[in-house]
Amino acid sequence: MFKWKKLGRIFNPTNVKNVYWINEFAQAPSVLIFKDFIRIYFSSRPKPNNKKQYLSYTGFLDLNKNNLFDIINIASHPILPLGHKGSFDEFGIYPTSVIQNNDEIIAYYAGWTRCESVPFNVAIGMAKSTNGGKTFTKIGNGPVLSYSLNEPFVLSGPKIRRFNNQWYLFYIAGCKWIPNKGKPEPVYKIRMARSADGINWIKENRDLIENKIEENEAQASPDVFFYDNKYHMFFCYRNSLNFRGKNGGYRIGYASSNDLLHWTRNDNKAGITISEQGWDSEMIAYPHVFELDEKIYMLYLGNSVGKYGFGIAELEEYSK
Repeated sequence: MFKWKKLGRIFNPTNVKNVYWINEFAQAPSVLIFKDFIRIYFSSRPKPNNKKQYLSYTGFLDLNKNNLFDIINIASHPILPLGHKGSFDEFGIYPTSVIQNNDEIIAYYAGWTRCESVPFNVAIGMAKSTNGGKTFTKIGNGPVLSYSLNEPFVLSGPKIRRFNNQWYLFYIAGCKWIPNKGKPEPVYKIRMARSADGINWIKENRDLIENKIEENEAQASPDVFFYDNKYHMFFCYRNSLNFRGKNGGYRIGYASSNDLLHWTRNDNKAGITISEQGWDSEMIAYPHVFELDEKIYMLYLGNSVGKYGFGIAELEEYSK
């Protein structure tokens, strides 16, 4: 059983001025810890074009390590350019997960492309940084994890981890599109792949987490860490339809495992939910757990899937 104490909202993108890639949304926070500060990578959107279409970019902000509400820097440019015409990441890079690997920092990201019969499709790309994570270079023009026989579309939400000298990529994969008042909505489930080098992946090719609220519930943002001799996964889930408000919107779920392959879901142990009022009173989503100075924290999105930023909670209590 986890019990989290909400500390407040760290960042509201709607308050940022004169940073061209930020207008609304600060989504999918991912932490990298440096000696004197912590860096939070997140995805944001500039204003839509004249067709009311958005682009999505990933950049970062830096926090004072001794005061996590003190923003000391916001990147003036995204860490990656969007892809060339016709490429899988032409219209968006969201979300992104980073990991230190010797002298390099590796990023896995979801690249978005627009479609005709459905709004979008997504695959997972990889990039590397040799300048401390300020900018990244793609390892190629294509994805490292893409659609396949058992995962036909929408591979997104990558969370990279290393356990026992092996790379693990937790992600989501689409299984169907369902109609919602004339607009198709995707249904996606949590998946996993393993790799010896971080580039060539062996997919598990099955859903890791059972459904709770309905067959077509959408699951996202699987964040896994090892604690107290067990693997813990925090993720988010929502209804398949009518999920853009309080009723049916994202909530944070929880599952545990002894081997990373077989997971037991028990959302009652997540220990965090929506607030009675304010920026996270309708939904909470995209959890990311990290350790700093012997304390464990969770970053998470609030209403409208991070349109008004992300906040932080501290682990207050844990029991088996």
